[in-house]
Amino acid sequence: MATSKTVILGTGIIGLSTAYYLSDSISPSSIHLVDPSPELFASASGRAAGFLAKDWFSSPLAALGALSFEEHKRLAEKENGRENWGYMRSTGVSYTPGLTGGRRTKRERGEDWLRQDASRADAANESVSELLAGNEEEAGPRWLSRSEGDAMELIGEQGTTAQVDPLRLCQFLLKSCLDRGVQLHHPARAISVGKDMRDELSSIRILNTDTQAVTDIPCTKILISAGAWSPQVFSALFPDSRTGLPISSLAGHSIVVRSQKWSKEHEEQGCHAVFTTDSSGYSPEIFSRMGEEIYIAGLNSSVIPLPKLATESELNQRSIDTLKKTAERLLGADGFEVVREGLCFRPVTNRGTPVLSRIEDAKLGNISTRGNEGGGVWLAAGHGPWGITNSLGTGKVMSEMIMRKKTSVDISGLGL
Repeated sequence: MATSKTVILGTGIIGLSTAYYLSDSISPSSIHLVDPSPELFASASGRAAGFLAKDWFSSPLAALGALSFEEHKRLAEKENGRENWGYMRSTGVSYTPGLTGGRRTKRERGEDWLRQDASRADAANESVSELLAGNEEEAGPRWLSRSEGDAMELIGEQGTTAQVDPLRLCQFLLKSCLDRGVQLHHPARAISVGKDMRDELSSIRILNTDTQAVTDIPCTKILISAGAWSPQVFSALFPDSRTGLPISSLAGHSIVVRSQKWSKEHEEQGCHAVFTTDSSGYSPEIFSRMGEEIYIAGLNSSVIPLPKLATESELNQRSIDTLKKTAERLLGADGFEVVREGLCFRPVTNRGTPVLSRIEDAKLGNISTRGNEGGGVWLAAGHGPWGITNSLGTGKVMSEMIMRKKTSVDISGLGL
């Protein structure tokens, strides 16, 4: 009989967060992390902006967003997040060039702004929008090149937005899990599942893609948290299932720059998240982070195909050039140095909110799982641009679901 081991497929920030919380409650050595990418955190988990918000979400996601924001704060206070992964308070502002005293035109609030080339600022709580005026510091970050007649609007209450470096946060979570005894299989790909005489899930077979060694891990619980690759993982393990996971990918280019306008001295004043518009037809997002970095993104595409592995992503130079032109406009032509160019693939759903749910046995094909607390297959994916901010809350509730406990917040609106 298989021991009650849990295998987490995908070692991005969602899988790691779940393993981190789960290892607080069960034997860490019974938790296995599996990831096929030769380089961990090569997509959204390592190359996203790291912006955190507490109350920028519609009702199905609101409770999870608030929980996750508080978990980020709690973890940072406990583990010195400021030094270890750049956790810092942030001020969110909407910047509209060339409009004297004008407010931004707010679109209808919804979760699908990312696909519509709209601004994340449209998701902010309108009740806290406040037109800024006065001296330079009050009106926004000093690193932003201002123009006459522009407008800047505060779009976050004090203490409801923050900033992290997602790569460093993932590295911290992974080290913490491994130090506790969680087992990592990397680079390794899950290729099939095994069942016992009752046709119940009893093992998972993984292939080490470096050595070609095949290993069977006894397990009764599987969490699929492979981001945009989750549908492929599910179909490979459950080929007889007629269910397709409702997760697709949305590509996003980014650059990380350094500027003399943003130094360690400036970091003491707090980070900024600036949301604006560009004449080329997209909505740039600019985030100052600890480590003297400024992250620029907002150029998204649903037509760039998802690569087999995150490390096989190919940058579109035209997109990178567009971001550089945005940097010139917002930081000054001689005011920055590009230190990294990136492309990541975010998992999205048509409804605009993630799926945090157990996958019913009836959807698995010709295999079932143990009842009671003994087994199950779960999915945690589809966070879109909110994967980093909602990571810790997701990890907490998914660990509770896997242990068949009552979740800390109501996520009934995030089912499959």
